[in-house]
Amino acid sequence: MHASSSAMPTAQSLSQRLNQECFCITLDRYALTAALERELGDQDLCATVIEARPHLFSNIPVFISERETGEILRIVQAVEAAALLPGYQQAALSWAPDIARHDFGPRGVFMGYDFHLAATGPKLIEVNSNAGGAFLNALLAKAQRACCAEIEVSLDKVKADDFESEVLGMFQQEWTLQRNSGVLGQVAIVDERPAAQYLYPEFLLAQRLFQRSGIDAVIADGGELRYEQGRLLAEGQPVDLVYNRLVDFSLDRPENKALRAAYRDGAVVVTPNPHVHALYADKRNLGLLCDQKALGAWGLPEQMLADLAGVPRTVPVTPDNAEQLWQARRRLFFKPFGGHGSRAVYRGDKVTQRVWAEIMRGGYVAQEFAAPGERMIKLDGTAELRKTDVRLYTYRGRILRTAARLYQGQTTNLRTPGGGFAPVYAI
Repeated sequence: MHASSSAMPTAQSLSQRLNQECFCITLDRYALTAALERELGDQDLCATVIEARPHLFSNIPVFISERETGEILRIVQAVEAAALLPGYQQAALSWAPDIARHDFGPRGVFMGYDFHLAATGPKLIEVNSNAGGAFLNALLAKAQRACCAEIEVSLDKVKADDFESEVLGMFQQEWTLQRNSGVLGQVAIVDERPAAQYLYPEFLLAQRLFQRSGIDAVIADGGELRYEQGRLLAEGQPVDLVYNRLVDFSLDRPENKALRAAYRDGAVVVTPNPHVHALYADKRNLGLLCDQKALGAWGLPEQMLADLAGVPRTVPVTPDNAEQLWQARRRLFFKPFGGHGSRAVYRGDKVTQRVWAEIMRGGYVAQEFAAPGERMIKLDGTAELRKTDVRLYTYRGRILRTAARLYQGQTTNLRTPGGGFAPVYAI
């Protein structure tokens, strides 16, 4: 690390300097492989997973200041408080599909809050209701080694947490919120063609965690579920709870009709579910979180209103504002209402007339551009710049895991050389 200075740097400047000048490798890939083998119990499968995803994990950490950590948490708590206000819910549900109006109680496991760390403070660029990567980042934390005193302190904090018990408690709470009592016995981890998903390894990690805790768990394709005699079935067995990883957020696709019917009937606990997505993850809701006047009228406390200044201004693209947004496009990002995984997301200065015509057809918001953080890495001995964002995995406003993603290009992709998931160390 090259962070010496004749004057003691502030925490903010120290984290920035470390992100620019620290090239220490903290990931022990042998330890990571060993941990994955222990979790999966299949050496061949582990080798296949690692070889097929060489850029899933970065070798180096990302540093943030304690001040930024506090600001990020306050923004998350302000969003969570806003989403509970009747006025906010009425507004958010006004543009949601009918199925999202069914509220059976669950609050949504692994909410994901994505931040860019700007000079003016953290900016919340997105909220996701089925954020991927938490299990993988918990595994990543077990394979880190200290390279200096600052890292040693952060590693001790990570080792002291209890991710697995927190996760199990979260799923049990989701079950209780809908069922009030009883024992959670069978979980289905559901996605479209799950074995083909890039984050399939974490489905396996989740399955093993449930199984070690005495909860039966299967990984299932949503199209292979059956709904018969009031029970949702996976591989012929009744399902109590669905850990939902589908990006069909309103369960509209024909192949998900069994899950949709079971959810509407309250026959199975689904988390996260269409109601949670409608309240938190629809991109139009970012516009609500920017509306200080409305939030104040709905009853959000003043301090939380101030914290939500960390949400970049966001508005739906409409025929009335299209010309104004086109002129200002170089300062904007365009995102689909229900987008996921950075699909169909466009940086304004890259928008062509063809893309603009697509945006004009509807279904997009325009968000003020918030520059991502930056992290220098060394690739084959050469210093290179990578963009970063920070993701908080939360449940009911409580942090379960914090991670960063290093990437190149317009959006995160987990396929950038030298990039991938990285641990976050607050200093």
